[in-house]
Amino acid sequence: MLLTRPVVAADSESDPYLWLEDAHGARSMAWVQAENEKTLAVLEKDPRYAELYAEALAIAEAEDRIPEPTVVGGAVYNFWQGKGHVRGYWRKTTLESYRTATPEWATVLDLDLLAQTEKANWFLKGITTAEPAERRCLLALSDGGEDAVTVREFDIPSAKFVDGGFVLPRAKQRFAWEDDDTLLVSREWAPGDLTASGYPFIVKRLRRGDAPAAAREVFRGRADDGGYGVDPVVLHDARGNRVVLINRPLTTFESEKYLVTGDQVRQLMLPKKSEIRDLVEGRLVVSLAEDWKPGQSVFTAGSLVSLDIAAMAEDPGHLKPVAIFVPGPRETLGDVSAARDRLLVTTFDNVRGRAFVYLPKADGTWASQRLNLADNATIGIADSNLHGDDAFLNIAGFLQPSSLWLVSASDYGVTEVKTLPPKFDASHLAAEQMEATSKDGTKVPYFVVHSAPMKLDGSNPTILNAYGGFQISETPRYSGTMGKLWLEKGGVFVMANIRGGGEFGPAWHEAGLTTHRQRIYDDFAAVAGDLIARGITSPRRLGIEGGSNGGLLMGVEFNQHPEMWNAVDIQVPLLDMIRYEKIAAGSSWVGEYGSVSNPGEAAFLAKISPYANIRRGAAYPQPFIWTTTKDDRVGPQHARKFAARLAEFGIPYYFYEVTEGGHGSGANLKEKAHTTALEMTYFARKLMD
Repeated sequence: MLLTRPVVAADSESDPYLWLEDAHGARSMAWVQAENEKTLAVLEKDPRYAELYAEALAIAEAEDRIPEPTVVGGAVYNFWQGKGHVRGYWRKTTLESYRTATPEWATVLDLDLLAQTEKANWFLKGITTAEPAERRCLLALSDGGEDAVTVREFDIPSAKFVDGGFVLPRAKQRFAWEDDDTLLVSREWAPGDLTASGYPFIVKRLRRGDAPAAAREVFRGRADDGGYGVDPVVLHDARGNRVVLINRPLTTFESEKYLVTGDQVRQLMLPKKSEIRDLVEGRLVVSLAEDWKPGQSVFTAGSLVSLDIAAMAEDPGHLKPVAIFVPGPRETLGDVSAARDRLLVTTFDNVRGRAFVYLPKADGTWASQRLNLADNATIGIADSNLHGDDAFLNIAGFLQPSSLWLVSASDYGVTEVKTLPPKFDASHLAAEQMEATSKDGTKVPYFVVHSAPMKLDGSNPTILNAYGGFQISETPRYSGTMGKLWLEKGGVFVMANIRGGGEFGPAWHEAGLTTHRQRIYDDFAAVAGDLIARGITSPRRLGIEGGSNGGLLMGVEFNQHPEMWNAVDIQVPLLDMIRYEKIAAGSSWVGEYGSVSNPGEAAFLAKISPYANIRRGAAYPQPFIWTTTKDDRVGPQHARKFAARLAEFGIPYYFYEVTEGGHGSGANLKEKAHTTALEMTYFARKLMD
């Protein structure tokens, strides 16, 4: 049964909960505190909560986690959070030491100590090294986990901030080292220098010692540009080649690319739906999300191509690409990274990982060699050494603990370096790939992780997860918390590869854009229906979860098919699709969702908007809705207003808002473990009791 109600008008005056859009206002925060107290009084008091929290925190803080490597020169860097390091610390070791069971780490920067010393709520958002010197870097520091950052120059050998070095005040900003003494920066230089989404569109050149007011403009987009803001990009390869670029987003998925040579800025005639991935052996590597027909050649969407940078600089208006990777019908491109004179590429074939090394040949073409790795897992590139043959790959599956492999790009050898110890008992579990048929006949794959054998009597407590947007692929992954807190206790976990994602290339994503989005929601419902038809679960035992765009998916399914589930976990969601363009960074996603300024798209958004379509008196499952106060990307406003409307209609719900954490479940490990324990307590109450 698909339920509808008279749609709430887009006129802001008709919205009684606009006051909850004041993210940090006293009235809003008083409401949040009261809602949190009501929810915690139930979930934290559940007899299962304490054990679930202890298990989640133990997994989060475990010292035997794999330290994710970043290779810079001959050193390996890692950012680590654990016991005694709530915010974390940045550390380094040698490659030889890293390969041992107990690396000898040297602390570069302790974020907990820095926050205490400066009486600031610092969390590390990013590190940008100055290539090729690799001596100094820019640290992006966030107040409580938000996307806006303060940028400060840091000297790695001395482990100190640079006296008189670069400092960029708090903002949503983009930056790159043009050389050791020059930055290219995109930020709000003066009031009005931001797009409607709150992102910068003006790039300036800032030289060492100059005040920001002295920075000289290099490039200017427009205030009505879409996407995530104009972005300066500087790429280097092992031979010393350098390319300075500017990426100007026009919409969520379209952008113009410009080549910067001194004060000259020229547009590269690349397809608008393309992405610059890396630089190797004087060749710029670009992935395509649309077909490209330069001259007499044709390159299909989903392909990876290269451009000779000398020829590109000579004539940026007439580019001559060479194919590197061309996908098959069920293939899609994954990660891309250069290792000295070669390129590492990961792909997915029917949502199963593959890894290759591509070697540029003298005639301009590429040779490839597949690496001998596990066939039924997700393979990702952790990092590669720009000045060496070394690269690290991550490999994981639902029941296969994550492992880190060292790859020699020169001889294609692979060696397992580190393996995560099992975090749950998988001896009685199995993972299967199944397939459902959507409303329009499209075959939609999904994975089921379950006890073996599994009863097919509809009695299995099941969590169904999906995302369905922005060409983001959902692939098999090892989750210690899902395994320990759910699977080990008799639950079933399902991951659905619905349209809107990137599992089968750009076309899989574009099939669910804007007014075609109902296909995504139909795919999800079809997977749920298939689970029920197979006897894997039943509406009484079926719960669903999703975050961000996946939170929108949860809100839609909550409205359209309330009879299909007994639990709905709505995480950091978009829910008011009539006003989403006016909340946080919402207008940057018009390319994905459409705009209320377009009559046809406005009508569709009104039809599916979860906030606008709640029915008074309908038999809804009791949802768990959670968000964070400092989410400056999606914003807490959606979740708050949705909960307030449920309260108005007398519909039971749980609401929780983390006061830190940005667009996620918390700013530190304890907050994240707390949120996870609340979620799993909720699912246990609804599906296992």
